[in-house]
Amino acid sequence: MDPALATQISQEVAEKLLLYRRDKSGWKICREGNGVSVSWRPSVEFPGNLYRGEGVVCGTLEKVWDCVKPEAGGLREKWDENVKSFEIIESLSDTLCVSRTSTPSAAMKIISPRDFVDLVLIRKYEDGTISTNATNVEHPLCPPKPGYVRGFNHPCGCFCEPLPGEPEKTHVVTFFHTDLSGYLPQTVVDSFFPRSMAGFYVNLQKAVKTFHN
Repeated sequence: MDPALATQISQEVAEKLLLYRRDKSGWKICREGNGVSVSWRPSVEFPGNLYRGEGVVCGTLEKVWDCVKPEAGGLREKWDENVKSFEIIESLSDTLCVSRTSTPSAAMKIISPRDFVDLVLIRKYEDGTISTNATNVEHPLCPPKPGYVRGFNHPCGCFCEPLPGEPEKTHVVTFFHTDLSGYLPQTVVDSFFPRSMAGFYVNLQKAVKTFHN
């Protein structure tokens, strides 16, 4: 992939994620409990929804980031029930790559296995926050694979933010913005994401304790 174009696209995505992070308007809470809230609003990118998750994870920012950072063979494959495999298709820099993520079947196998090809940027901020910023791309080394429905992530990502005065805790804000493709009942999609995102926080907390005890 052309590095200059990839850089431009990824920076635009990162700015969109910042806007999502700062914009408090229009969000409707669809799931709440155990210190985690999941909300949604209509997407302007595709005929679906943008979902926002928010919660505090017990663990330093470094430990939490180690569990969520996008890397081949990383911890994410070991604890995230929605990630079957994560591979780097092309590394463009230390903070920018094209990846392929495959997911297992879900919702009692109503949702068949998916794969996603994304441009992923890691961005660090002055206050210590680290974010992932991703969106779908096409790549010649990663055509559709048998057994998987190709899904499409619109601008999405995760913010790991320090909590002032509480170095042993990390504020985690996630944005899921996914077109699962295929012929799925909308009710299945609408129920899958809030439940899946709530589970993400529970499993992330377990992972931090398991891998960084």
